[in-house]
Amino acid sequence: MIDVANDVAAVIVDFHAGQALSDCVDSLHANGVADIVVVENGEAGSTMPGLSGQRVVLVEPNMNLGYGRGVNRGAALASPRPYLLVSNPDVIVHDGCVTALVHFLDQSASVGIVGPQIVRPDGTVYPSQRVFPNFWLAGLHALLAPIWPGNPATRRYRSPRADGSVDWVSGAFFLVRREAFESVGGFDERYFMFAEDMALCWALRERGWGAAATSEAVVTHIEGLSRSRASRDMLIAHHRSALRFEWQTARGFRRLLAPLASLVLGVRLCVVLIIRPTA
Repeated sequence: MIDVANDVAAVIVDFHAGQALSDCVDSLHANGVADIVVVENGEAGSTMPGLSGQRVVLVEPNMNLGYGRGVNRGAALASPRPYLLVSNPDVIVHDGCVTALVHFLDQSASVGIVGPQIVRPDGTVYPSQRVFPNFWLAGLHALLAPIWPGNPATRRYRSPRADGSVDWVSGAFFLVRREAFESVGGFDERYFMFAEDMALCWALRERGWGAAATSEAVVTHIEGLSRSRASRDMLIAHHRSALRFEWQTARGFRRLLAPLASLVLGVRLCVVLIIRPTA
């Protein structure tokens, strides 16, 4: 029998999410998660008002650690339960979601990390189950997505494989085996924000752990609530992380093409900054 309270510890990294953070914690408690660590990445004192007396452990590093580093800090302080749940602060966890994720991992010995189906507030499905991009897929997605969001390369990158398998799942919300997470040293802290979830799943695969997703578990994600406060910086961080992942994982002939990938990402960043004026 699944006992979420004894099987799962949760980490939430907050950045000025306010009431959304309180709602997220409420939904986790409603799913039976009792051990919750919240890491304050925003300005000192910014997280406590959003907790509204919630039963959590609050970590206040007095600096923005970045997402992956913040999760690692929270995981180090969370109870050493078999499963670690990682969540953005602007997520509402639907009833039965955590139980479904635990059940999936209990039944799938080779899977190290599993994500739910993520939906937006309007009910549309967010593409949270993705494949590792090869050079051409990554390049076409990078160049076409800013001006043609529905292009074939982007759809391919943001979809499961034909057999339903996935290479990586969104870091907005997932459940990972503590054993697997610790075997790769947690999140790679060289990624400040963005692509750290892809890098984590890559590292897990290198250690023999698979990634998966299940539609039996559902969360609602209010996209961009936190990063909207520093959107220009986040665009730059996004492209920097994508470039780091390419240089980190490219092998053989693809390694020789990494400088071209740098050029493509640089062009893409310029285009995005032009067509999406930011603060």
